[in-house]
Amino acid sequence: MTLNDATREKIEGYLKQDRVVLFMKGTPQQPMCGFSSKTAGLLDSLLPSYASVDVLQDPEIREGIKAYGNWPTIPQLYIDGELVGGCDIVTQMFNSGELHEHLGMEKPDTSPPDVTITEAAAEKIRAAMQGHEGIGLHFSVDGNWQSQFNLAPAQGNEISVESNGIQLLFDLASAQRARGAVIDWVSSVQGEGLTINLPSAPAPVHQMSVTELKEKLESDTVLLVDVRPDDERARASINGAMSLNSENMQKLEAMPKDTPMAFLCHTGGRSNVVGEHFRRQGFTQISNVAGGIDAWAKEIDSSVPLY
Repeated sequence: MTLNDATREKIEGYLKQDRVVLFMKGTPQQPMCGFSSKTAGLLDSLLPSYASVDVLQDPEIREGIKAYGNWPTIPQLYIDGELVGGCDIVTQMFNSGELHEHLGMEKPDTSPPDVTITEAAAEKIRAAMQGHEGIGLHFSVDGNWQSQFNLAPAQGNEISVESNGIQLLFDLASAQRARGAVIDWVSSVQGEGLTINLPSAPAPVHQMSVTELKEKLESDTVLLVDVRPDDERARASINGAMSLNSENMQKLEAMPKDTPMAFLCHTGGRSNVVGEHFRRQGFTQISNVAGGIDAWAKEIDSSVPLY
């Protein structure tokens, strides 16, 4: 592809505005491909903020960035105006500590995590691995604290842990999240299977009742953020609630991590997703308004229209 001057200038404009720029599909909050999600997750674990460009919103940038850096795939990470690479290279650099150094950060803790595999779980894992001898058993914990096993050859930079005769291989981020993990095999009326306890995982988003919200609004001890689009807020709203647009998102993400925030939508689903995003960013006082503005209208303020 030939890169026209206008597209080149636009790309260089992004690179001049920020030191770290990720060209990706979707956004860090809503990635639209697995590779973009993984790369953004690694950056999220290192940096409080960075610039991202959603190439799906601009076809010229989507094709132009490939020509600009002579790199055929997306995502692409740039630091100080220089192309670092795509998902695989960023992952390798993260696990080796090279990415930390490139960003001017201290080398990461690469000590093996303390992981316990019970005998019952080890027996089931050994049975499942029969016929796969010589293949590494990888254990990953993603930025959402979802864990999974995967059989794949070792790449050489994994962190290795052995428990009850089972060797687990971790990438750097997973090793840090898995500290103190206990892997067990349990049977219950729902069935049987592996259970994984991750004590380092942050507590889930607090589900705040509308009664509790009313009390906190009256005492001015919570920031209420309405995640609904303009048309829904025009139909029904709570006075003083902050709207969630791109500008306000940046303001919120820059606030102290102990800022009490409550997120509101129609019935509580969309706001919980946003709350989870802020929880993963390290915010410690995040709540979702259970039932949303629908519950507020029914239980607190009947003058607020139902829709």
